[in-house]
Amino acid sequence: MLDLFALDNEVAQWEAELPESHGVPRLHLLAQLAWQMRQRDVARAAEYAAEAVPLLFLLPEHEQDNLSARFMLVEAESRWLFGELDAAQALAEHAQREFVRLEAPLGESDAHWLLAWIATDRGDSVRSDRELELAAAAARAANEPMRVDVFEAAAALCSVFRNLQSANSRWGGRFSEDLNGQHPVVAGWISDYLGTSAFQAADFGRAISHLMVAFEAAMATGQLRRAIIVATNIGNGFTSLNAHDAALEWMQRGLDIARPTGWPMSVGLCQMQTAETLRQLGQRESAKSLLREALETLRPVCGSRCYAVALEYQGDLALDLGDYTAALNSFRDLERRGHALDQSDFQSGARRGQAHALSMLDRPEEALDAARAALAMAQGDPYNRIAALRVLAEIHAAHMLPNPEAMEAPNAVLHYLQQAMATAAIIEGYIIPGVLLDAAAREYAASGDYGRAYEISLQASAARDRTHSQEATNRAIAMQVQYQTERAQTESEHHRQLAEAEARRYEVLEQTNAALSHLSAIGQEITAHLDSGAVFRALDRHVHGLLDATHFSVFLLEPNGLYLHCAFGVEAGRTLPATRHALDDPQANSARCVRERREILIEIDGDAVTPNLIPGSLETRSLLFAPLSIGERVLGVMTVQSMTPHAYGERERMIFRTLCAYGAIALDNAAAYRQVAATLKTLSATQAQLLEKNLELERAYKALEDVSLTDQLTGLRNRRFFLQHVESDVALSLRRYDEGATSASPDRDLVFFMVDLDYFKEVNDTHGHAAGDAVLVQMQERLREVFRETDYLVRWGGEEFLVLARAIQRDEAHAVAERVRTAVASRPFELPGGALIQRTCSIGFACFPFLPQAPRLLNWSQVVELADQALYIAKHSGRNGWTALYATDNTPQGDLFDHLVTDLRHAIERGEVKVITSLVQPLALDGAPRRLGLASSAAA
Repeated sequence: MLDLFALDNEVAQWEAELPESHGVPRLHLLAQLAWQMRQRDVARAAEYAAEAVPLLFLLPEHEQDNLSARFMLVEAESRWLFGELDAAQALAEHAQREFVRLEAPLGESDAHWLLAWIATDRGDSVRSDRELELAAAAARAANEPMRVDVFEAAAALCSVFRNLQSANSRWGGRFSEDLNGQHPVVAGWISDYLGTSAFQAADFGRAISHLMVAFEAAMATGQLRRAIIVATNIGNGFTSLNAHDAALEWMQRGLDIARPTGWPMSVGLCQMQTAETLRQLGQRESAKSLLREALETLRPVCGSRCYAVALEYQGDLALDLGDYTAALNSFRDLERRGHALDQSDFQSGARRGQAHALSMLDRPEEALDAARAALAMAQGDPYNRIAALRVLAEIHAAHMLPNPEAMEAPNAVLHYLQQAMATAAIIEGYIIPGVLLDAAAREYAASGDYGRAYEISLQASAARDRTHSQEATNRAIAMQVQYQTERAQTESEHHRQLAEAEARRYEVLEQTNAALSHLSAIGQEITAHLDSGAVFRALDRHVHGLLDATHFSVFLLEPNGLYLHCAFGVEAGRTLPATRHALDDPQANSARCVRERREILIEIDGDAVTPNLIPGSLETRSLLFAPLSIGERVLGVMTVQSMTPHAYGERERMIFRTLCAYGAIALDNAAAYRQVAATLKTLSATQAQLLEKNLELERAYKALEDVSLTDQLTGLRNRRFFLQHVESDVALSLRRYDEGATSASPDRDLVFFMVDLDYFKEVNDTHGHAAGDAVLVQMQERLREVFRETDYLVRWGGEEFLVLARAIQRDEAHAVAERVRTAVASRPFELPGGALIQRTCSIGFACFPFLPQAPRLLNWSQVVELADQALYIAKHSGRNGWTALYATDNTPQGDLFDHLVTDLRHAIERGEVKVITSLVQPLALDGAPRRLGLASSAAA
């Protein structure tokens, strides 16, 4: 049985036992470690799971399926931590269904637990509550009381944010502050609930003591994300007490845990809490920069409570900077998100912030109404009550307004300030802010009470000394410098990863760096040869230098395109006999590789016989085949094979793919050189020399360029090509607008189409990946039928395609989308072997510039994301259709992109943006996330 969270010493014991274990005991240890390392070390958890999968055959079928579903949960949790909520949810739901089928309530409870936190990050509190209830019910069915306690403590914690009194009424009797005898995991979650309850009641001292227990428990049981959240909440508690040095110490602690993970929620949380403390210390520009970065980091979880808190901080910072319009927008957005989250504590803060901004925008009546509403909502919340009273005082100080009823002070301003100071006095450990005391001192002086004014001014000075210590300021500056350094390092790492074929985990990159550093030099050497024999020898030398290769051979496609012959083959130091295979030979892996135009890896375990063995050759255990391709042309196949099982991991496959790319270029150059040599006989020496040099350079450059900018499966352009060329097309479009081109100008607008095959995963699951590849190749053929040669057709990722259409007027784009839909749906796709399947596609598009009268309001990448939003709507509204987002005459010119991404439904209802679609059923406008970015792709 797998514990939900194990203690560190238990995990250490399992790791110590692993090297000496074999067979079923090793499998069980690997499963324990994969599960318990899922937050301690995501990469190692994946490695343990990967090692365990080949051993599953040792177990009965029921246990195999159970562990397979458990490993699916491990991957789902990894996706969740990295903000990939769609993928995480799909995996967790699949695992949950498997556990139900297997009648395994323990696994079912853990799947519901993860689904609850995915829903929380989406801002779907209703589903989160339901999943926690289901988790507790399944844990009871599994007779797991510890899990029941944890799940119900988490449910209590979540309910606190909606209504503190209701939460304590329901759960207060369930969980006691006496934690003696409780397992550390249970004690940690109960302490988190108790601390959060105290925090919401502004009892910050008690909150901090409970949260410290929760932090230690989370750290001891591998709950790193919970530890990071609790650490920042402790820091926030100290900030609320105006003890900024202690606050920064805890935020630094949270950051130290979060920084290596790269998890957007965790890193963004630390960034935004530190930014708020920087603001309160007067470091406003530093706070602004850090908070902007935090909001961007939190984009993948923009429906979460954490993002809403960041919006509140953004509004307060805008007030401090005097940008009252931006502040008003932030607090209104916060109010909408508070309603969506059904968490009442945001409402008072949102109204308080709106009141402050409205007052500074000279709208006193609206400001007064908002401030009174904030005060009414803050009943039972001393901290927000103080903030509302301060705003009421500021409004009366700035505007001539009627005095409040039952006023005992000399004026309205002092009336509210006295109430604020009286409320502050009941919060244990709270340091009354200097600005509040300064305001009271001024009002006492204005009313003639100079003695009281002097007394309070001394208190204000002492408060500032306590809250703005030099140690806190120095720590804040040091943390800001650290953030800037880390950001520069992150950007550098990001650019380095973009230069490679695909992103790899840190550990794999460390092992691969030595090979990558000289692959470029190897490529130059290989492509410098103009004789195929020299190319083969160079490839053979480097293959054996970089890979475990018992066998290496190269098969070339004959001129008639019907046969492959072995042009070069060496095994264990001896030359292989010449062999020849028909391209339609179903038994030849080399022929299959050419037909399917993809890499093939074959692993042979145990005593199984190597299939399709070349007579006289050795029985290898790892066989890797890859096509030799130049753009859409396939020249042949390279294969490397080893006697060692599982010899070719991702690192080795990447190296082999790179060598294949260089080999294809070199062999193509050699063939071209032979043709040029024949031509040279009829030319003068000077002409021949020039032609030879020019053709050689031109073909080598063209081939290398095509390999780096082309998707090898479909022959379409890849993201790298798109990113190299899109800016020039955008610049041309903007220049046409600057020149005053009319709406009829053919090259005035750009249209970004996102095209996604519907239910593509079913093709791979049902018919195999070869069938999926065949469908993708036919998909590109249909796209070419619709679009012009001058348009950019890009394999964006998986089954998703991006098309940049030029010379299409925005009003005609829907007709092009319909032609794409018809081209896909009107005829079936043919699978290898001749079977036919019917598939449809969904399309989303948006035009650039998005708002013609303000062409630079949104950049091209934001328009691509709007097209992806439209695709999301199409896929969740029935599929087999298209949807577009267009600007209207009412489209605002403020922070439009964030507005559309976070509140699309209301933007449509207000007429600020319009949706045009071919779909007939109601559109799914809620919850469309920003999924795309420039480093990910939409899910099918």
